[in-house]
Order: sequence, then C-alpha cells, then structure tokens
Amino acid sequence: MKAVIINRYGSPEVLEYADVAMPKIGPEQLLVKVHATSVNPVDWKIRQGDLQLLSGFGFPKIPGSDLSGVVVEVGADVTQFQPGDEVYTFLNPLSGGAYAEYAAVPASTTAHKPGTITHEEAAAVPLAGLTALQALLDLGQMRSGQRVLINGASGGVGSFAVQIARAMETEVTGVCSTANLDVVRSWGADVVLDYTQVDFTQQGTQYDIIFDAVGKQTFYNCEKVLQPDGIYVSTLPSLDNVGASVQSLFLPGKKAKLILAQPGRRDLEAMRDWIEAGKVRSHVHRSYSLSDVARAHGESETGHVVGKIVMTPGPGVAPTPTDIPIS
Repeated sequence: MKAVIINRYGSPEVLEYADVAMPKIGPEQLLVKVHATSVNPVDWKIRQGDLQLLSGFGFPKIPGSDLSGVVVEVGADVTQFQPGDEVYTFLNPLSGGAYAEYAAVPASTTAHKPGTITHEEAAAVPLAGLTALQALLDLGQMRSGQRVLINGASGGVGSFAVQIARAMETEVTGVCSTANLDVVRSWGADVVLDYTQVDFTQQGTQYDIIFDAVGKQTFYNCEKVLQPDGIYVSTLPSLDNVGASVQSLFLPGKKAKLILAQPGRRDLEAMRDWIEAGKVRSHVHRSYSLSDVARAHGESETGHVVGKIVMTPGPGVAPTPTDIPIS
C-alpha cells in the first residue's frame, strides 16, 4: 500500500510518499481503508522533532492520527463492527499511522461515521472535535447559561469549541483575527473579538470558562477575567500553565487545566449526534492529495488555517507487502 513516511525528523521535505507493508490487525482491532485523513499541528510538531523524546527514534514512521474510512477486516474479538461499515476515529499521534491507504485501529475507540457528511468532513472531526468536547465538558464542566470564551476560535479545535458551546446553550465569545470574524459568527458565537484590535484579558467581562485553543495565553494573564470559580483550559503545557495547574489543585477558587484529548467511542458518538442534528459541522479549509502532504503541512504551519486541512489517498490498489518495517 501507499503511505506517507518519515525516515528522520525535519522540514516538510522529509515526508515521503512510499510503498509500505500492510498493517496487521490484532483480535480487538479493525483494518480500515482510509478515505480521508487530516493535518493537526501535533503532526508537524512530531515531524519537526519537537516531541522526539516521546515519539522516539525508530524509523520509518507513518504520521497522522485522524481518519475516516470503511472497515475491510475485523479482529476475532470484535462484535460491534463488520466489513463495509463507515467509521471514524483518531490514533495516538505519537505512534501515528493515519497517513496511509489502510490503517489498523482499535475497535474500542472507533465509532460509526456521521451519515450526513463526507469522509473528508468526517476526518476533520476526531482529534480537534474531541479536544474541544473534553476541554469544555470534562475539564471545564460547562453547563447551560455560562459565559464561555474561546481563544483561537477560527482554528480546527476552536471551530468545534464554538459550536459545542453554542449547542450547550452558553453565551459564547470567540477570539480570532479580522479576516475570520464572519465565519466565527456564522458558527454561533454571540460575541466575536478581533485580537488585533482588542485584548480580551484587559476587558471588563468575566467568564466562567476560558478555553485557549491555540495556547497563546497563560492562566496568569487570564486570571483577572475569570469568574471567582472560573476555569481556564489550555492546549499548551507551558511551564506557566503546568505550574498554575498544579497550584490550583490545592487552592480554592479559579482553576487552570490542560487538555490532552483521549480517543473514545462515547465522545465520537456525541459528536456524531450533534453533527447529524445539524448543531455542529466541520469546516474543511482545503483538501490535498496524500501525495501532496508536504504542501499540506506547509500550509498548516502558517497558522492561518480556518477549520481543518484534510488529505485523501489516491485510488485504492491491491495491497502488497514490502520489506519496509514500520515502527
């Protein structure tokens, strides 16, 4: 089969579109023919070597975590799925495997794909959507009537956070650049702030939840615009945020928390229900061929993507094992 591999860490040029061995599945896994995958910032951070202490030095590696596709084989212990089912999920980004024509995925963290959207739209959902859902509901304990601010509202995670907060009937403020004010408003934000004109941390409004979906602020910057029992959630484990998170565990009042999304069928099914009900939609910024992965990564690295970049493999071919081992 064809897949994207890296043999060393570095710039987008280290990404190769090559022939690799078909993945073998275990008794609790599914073999999925990938119809679409997506680019997440963690993918190119791993490719650059920023996380090499976690991702290791075994090469070649197949990057990618999000995928949407069709089941072609089920493990011996799998009962919830059968060949032909359309599914979506995300894999551990550190181990990857989604930038390929076929992927082995755990059945326990896979869900049936939303029936109302395409594979490309579905592939934009898992990692970003579950990051937003778990940040707001699990860590932020969001409930109806609260005042919620999403920093980075036009990005992949932010786009879902705005819509989930709206679906939960909160008062939503989105923070983004001038060019994206209208699209964030179209996703349901009650108030949209242009960060080039307004610093929300210097405004008088206080929020029950501040979700920093792009990791551009710190708890200490946001503390004064949090309600007395407010919660700050960030995607960035900076020293300041880690320190604040630990400190707030032992002190009453405002809390700082860090989100690292975990794959799970329950949350994917919740996203599917919202999507099929028309309350949440995925926004595909641009679609690339998987063989054009270097350009896709390059665009993602600009930081100006609205929603998500997705990639699709070429026409399916009969899988042929090769001598290339995959770590």
